[in-house]
Amino acid sequence: MDYRTWVATALQQLTHSESPKRDAEILLEYVTGKGRTFLLAFGETLLDDTQLQRLSALLTRRINGEPVAYLTGEREFWSLPLAVSPATLIPRPDTECLVEQALQCMALFSAPTVLDLGTGTGAIALALASERPDCNVTGVDVQPDAVALAQRNAATLHLSNVQFLHGSWFAPVAPMRFSVIVSNPPYIDAEDIHLREGDVRFEPRSALVAAEGGLADLRWIIQQAPQYLKKAGWLLLEHGWQQGEAVRQLLQQRGFEQVATCRDYGGNERVTLGQWPAVEGEA
Repeated sequence: MDYRTWVATALQQLTHSESPKRDAEILLEYVTGKGRTFLLAFGETLLDDTQLQRLSALLTRRINGEPVAYLTGEREFWSLPLAVSPATLIPRPDTECLVEQALQCMALFSAPTVLDLGTGTGAIALALASERPDCNVTGVDVQPDAVALAQRNAATLHLSNVQFLHGSWFAPVAPMRFSVIVSNPPYIDAEDIHLREGDVRFEPRSALVAAEGGLADLRWIIQQAPQYLKKAGWLLLEHGWQQGEAVRQLLQQRGFEQVATCRDYGGNERVTLGQWPAVEGEA
């Protein structure tokens, strides 16, 4: 069987995938070690028996719903190739909106210090570190496996201005203060029907679900963040598409200024940010 025929056959089986052709192409690229351009140009190239067996096993897992990123162990984010594992969420394009907004806030500081809470693969922290070599980024995660994975990604990308620590939220960094704090925390309601659909079925529930209708962790971060922000520092939070108003209210009630919400690439409210007042005498 050649490349082109295998993709066509896979398409007939990936009926529940949102992007069946791309899924098939990624699996083919992964097994053959060839890029997409090569596969398109030389579609008549024959697959050997070992490759066909590997593809068959991977295709079965994908048909059963397992995310492509877990099958290949990699996902690109902010043009950076990142290793992923079932210990972490799979980085998503909408989170790049958080990176964009954070970079704008970081531009207000010389050599900014940045904290990424619930770093997972390290995607946000690594993207920011890659864009601002003069900054210092700290990523924190409560899962040891996630911290180890983020550290491996940093080493692979040769980024030395980022470190990853194990612990719960702010605990590993007390009493440090930061120019910018970012987080993509758990924010999905435990009763959300989408938890039973698609890739999220295979992702760690602890990184997805929060109490209080999905607002518990967002609320906790907002309450605690001022203790860890420098004067005029910024807090940026990713949240669910229906949570923008609630997050804005929480920030305003806590005393943040210039509170605003930004939309993702699908036009949904996705990132809300606020600036802590520059109080005289504050560090």
